[in-house]
Amino acid sequence: MKKSLNIVFLIAGSEPLGSAGMQADIKAITACGGYAACALTCIVDEDTQRVKGIHPLPVEVIASQAESFLGDVGANCIKTGVMPSAAIIEGVGEVLKRYPNVPKVIDPVVVNSVGERLVSDDSIDAYKNVLFPLATLITPNRREAEVLMGHSIANIAEDIKELGKWGNSVIIKSIDNGNDTLSDWFYDATTGKVHEFCKPRIDTNNVNGTGDSFSSAISTYIAKGYALLEAVKKGEEFINKAISLGAEYEFGHGFGPVHPCFMEDKTIHERIYS
Repeated sequence: MKKSLNIVFLIAGSEPLGSAGMQADIKAITACGGYAACALTCIVDEDTQRVKGIHPLPVEVIASQAESFLGDVGANCIKTGVMPSAAIIEGVGEVLKRYPNVPKVIDPVVVNSVGERLVSDDSIDAYKNVLFPLATLITPNRREAEVLMGHSIANIAEDIKELGKWGNSVIIKSIDNGNDTLSDWFYDATTGKVHEFCKPRIDTNNVNGTGDSFSSAISTYIAKGYALLEAVKKGEEFINKAISLGAEYEFGHGFGPVHPCFMEDKTIHERIYS
């Protein structure tokens, strides 16, 4: 009998550093035991210090790439990354609607690492109206969550549920606890529970592509058949270890990569809120 691959299909951009976007996704998926394939959305020109330009591909080319793979091979999970226009988001959404039984992880890349908006209000609306209703999980960081909600986070355990109103689960990444720890907060739409994953702060500039790698790790464990909460826990173990190992390396003059790894990590402490 032929074996099956744990396929994660990416819809994401490419950049030259190999530390973010499609390149980071593929490395994380491979490290976690999945098979990565990708429809390219744009080419990002950047170095470790700044993004110099984002160059989108035509919507019809993006959609055709996705349909070519999904219609022929299929996938165990679909994960989206940077999509630099409302038209691209809407075009991708039209393809994804044709695959309702495939889990979907939507990483809404709407701000950069210093909080600058990368997309228009129309793109924000397209995420909400087109992609979030299709999502199994969305994975914004704190700045992205605040942009999507239209207000600052006041009570994370309650505010996170606002981003699950489309029926999707949510993880908000990198909440600063004001001490030597950070937390990721996960709202599980299937149970209504909120989980906090608290982990030690790691002193490093090598955090470029952290969100891409994290969401791709979760997507891989979903593709491998893990329940969503367990996939998130495995993703937490992966990204914490990857950041820790990446901190040991020198890379450019700005923000470098994490080190893809799926070794088990026991320093994360989970709390559950009813």
